[in-house]
Amino acid sequence: MEMPAVDARVMARKSEIVAGLRAVLPADAVIDDPTETKAYECDALSAYRCPPLAAILPRSTAEVAAALKVCDAMGVPVVPRGAGTSLAGGALPTADSVILGVARMNRVLEVDYANRLIRVDAGRTNLSVTGAVEADGFFYAPDPSSQLACAIAGNIAMNSGGAHCLKYGVTTNNLLGVTLVLMDGSVVEIGGAHMDAGGLDLLGVICGSEGQLGVVTEATLRILPKPEGARPVLIGFNSNEVAGACVADIIKAGVLPVAIEFMDRPCIRACEDFARAGYPDCEALLIIEVEGAEAEIDEQLGLIRQIAMRHDPVEFRESGSEEESKKIWLGRKSAFGAMGQINDYMCLDGTIPVSALPHVLKRIGEMSRDCGLDVANVFHAGDGNMHPLILYDANKPGDLELCEAFGADILKLCVEVGGCLTGEHGVGIEKRDLMGVQYDGPDMEAQMRVKDVFDPKWLLNPAKVFPLAASSGRRDG
Repeated sequence: MEMPAVDARVMARKSEIVAGLRAVLPADAVIDDPTETKAYECDALSAYRCPPLAAILPRSTAEVAAALKVCDAMGVPVVPRGAGTSLAGGALPTADSVILGVARMNRVLEVDYANRLIRVDAGRTNLSVTGAVEADGFFYAPDPSSQLACAIAGNIAMNSGGAHCLKYGVTTNNLLGVTLVLMDGSVVEIGGAHMDAGGLDLLGVICGSEGQLGVVTEATLRILPKPEGARPVLIGFNSNEVAGACVADIIKAGVLPVAIEFMDRPCIRACEDFARAGYPDCEALLIIEVEGAEAEIDEQLGLIRQIAMRHDPVEFRESGSEEESKKIWLGRKSAFGAMGQINDYMCLDGTIPVSALPHVLKRIGEMSRDCGLDVANVFHAGDGNMHPLILYDANKPGDLELCEAFGADILKLCVEVGGCLTGEHGVGIEKRDLMGVQYDGPDMEAQMRVKDVFDPKWLLNPAKVFPLAASSGRRDG
């Protein structure tokens, strides 16, 4: 993976830069010891590493603004970082950059049940947002698999989704407003405690912008009343393609479960060994959850059963208890970790039309055999957000490069069938050089002009999203 040339001028001024940051931040908020900065050298795409020049850990919007003002004046690149769970290299530093971590910014600032919103520091973890309101019967809908650890800041940066996004939408559908600090230290409020702001949809521009435009320090989020009840079912099939066809038929029939999750045999076995959820022995498994009143749940599951039976499932099993439901979801939520216990892998993230699932799953199987690398499939099938896990040996020379080339072919396939390069992991560095597959020159130029407006010197999150050749010469104007 090509990285940009390091700015020697910045590197030579390290002590001056660190001194400037220490002048505006508390003593414990600036880290420049090379041993300690190694903790920030990568995110969850750990195949690529680069220790930053320094790392800063502010505790407030004011401290973020002061630090960015210093870096802007000195021409220092800044890489915003939530919890470091990005799977696309979205928080990978360059050697001449400062990591700005928001993990210490984790307060609940306001809860307004009448207007169904919560305002939090952007470093607060996803699951703890629900934790702050669940005793009063509310929850925050987006639920990425990393929700125990991932930060709201990163969720906003990548427009994260999760298993239940089929019904409730992804982060952008649950985000009402942000406090954003621009590179020059200016603080702006976008959106707020209402459904829609007047004027340009700048909130839609910020959500999913991958730290390219500013640093989100506070977020106003939509919270929802807990449903009366929920029940998942397990449906096993003899092939991936048949499971994909069943998903397409469920969506085509107008049924809207809260979640439709897909796992193939390698992933089923790994998750079952970990969670002991009682997953069936089959080639492909769907976890479908519906919610509402008991009568509503029964009616929806009856329709889903009718559709599934047309595809000759090897098993159709409803959860019989709350404990069983928790185990079913524990297995799915643990999929990435469970697979990591048995093999090195790279987790992809592409989105396709649901109707294309059977074809794409078949092609991935064919491509896997041609390439010689196995694939485990686990993904949000209801909205076509795929997460193929390409298994490789990190200690075998050439395997990583082979894995990346195979991954690029899968993502090109996603675009070819009418999908896109990413659903929720972002572009980062992983898909940066594939942007030309989805966007032509004018499209890319339009996106880069938006960055020109927010970050004229191109100092925020360098070397991400845009191909280096396309963005060369933009830094420093």
